[in-house]
Amino acid sequence: MDIVFLIARILFALIFIFSAIGHITQAKGMAQYATAKGAPGGEFGVIASGVLMGLGGLMVLLGVWGGLGALLIAAALIPVTFFMHAFWKESDAQAKQAEQISFNKNLGLIGGALALFLLFAVTGADMGLTITEPLIALG
Repeated sequence: MDIVFLIARILFALIFIFSAIGHITQAKGMAQYATAKGAPGGEFGVIASGVLMGLGGLMVLLGVWGGLGALLIAAALIPVTFFMHAFWKESDAQAKQAEQISFNKNLGLIGGALALFLLFAVTGADMGLTITEPLIALG
């Protein structure tokens, strides 16, 4: 099972590591888009969300306080989901459908991050080749 958890962690973490790279290297363009969507924070918000996703992704990937990393990912995704994918604000049917798909995808990723947090912090499950013991142990 260790190898399955390790593969799952790698695949999950890579989404956020790659996204973080985009947020940081393309912050100006992403900030313009975020502002047009009504998201607060401008370039700082884009970079901050990128840092949270990148740090959280690396923590999950490496197994360094992975539960905390999963919470950082969820913390970054929650505002992004509601500001950037507000499908209920769209009047064009195609735009509404695209935003709803992205909104639903993010809800699934938030759920996955919270489940990963619980696995790291509560169940004491062997998450496969972690570097540290859980920082947050609730169980």
